[in-house]
Amino acid sequence: MLKGPATAFMAAALAVLPAAAADRAAGASAPSDGTYWMTRTSAFAVAERQLTHAAVTYAPKVVPEGAGVTVRQRLDSDGMTVSLTVRGAEAGRTFGAHVHTRPCGPEPSDPGPHYQHVKDPVQPSGDPAYANPWNEVWLDLTTDAEGTGTGTSRQTWRFRAGEARSVTLHQHATRTGRGEAGFAGERLACFSVPFLPRGR
Repeated sequence: MLKGPATAFMAAALAVLPAAAADRAAGASAPSDGTYWMTRTSAFAVAERQLTHAAVTYAPKVVPEGAGVTVRQRLDSDGMTVSLTVRGAEAGRTFGAHVHTRPCGPEPSDPGPHYQHVKDPVQPSGDPAYANPWNEVWLDLTTDAEGTGTGTSRQTWRFRAGEARSVTLHQHATRTGRGEAGFAGERLACFSVPFLPRGR
């Protein structure tokens, strides 16, 4: 639930991120220690049938319609922590997962590239100097027998305003070698998220 005086911020964030009735959002809260939290929860819908839904699946056999997803972001004086939890996906599978720069859409390419704290001048980025878990937000996870898994990323920096817009699930674990760093195969599902920017 929303706590603190950040109602206007969440209203603005949700205005640019339409969501179906299944979506639930909790906005930024600012307790006395100056920490801010954002939580977004939804259920996946098939992309071509639910174009305004915040969470869409491009591979319903692997990420079924109705599977759940939650993203949490915590901002503190040292940076941020982002976590992704998926429920009801294919059991016993490792997924690559990253924060991307654009919202989800009907096509797997719609979320755009990975968010990078320091942008690689060569795109698409496959240089491990830029495509790595310290310069990007990697949230790879492995599901249990019920199809539930969680991935977490801790960073010493925060997102630039408006440049981190979604989390995308990929076909396999993220690779790290030169020329393929950051590559995790086909995009299977996407969740549009109103991430909190730096400077709060």
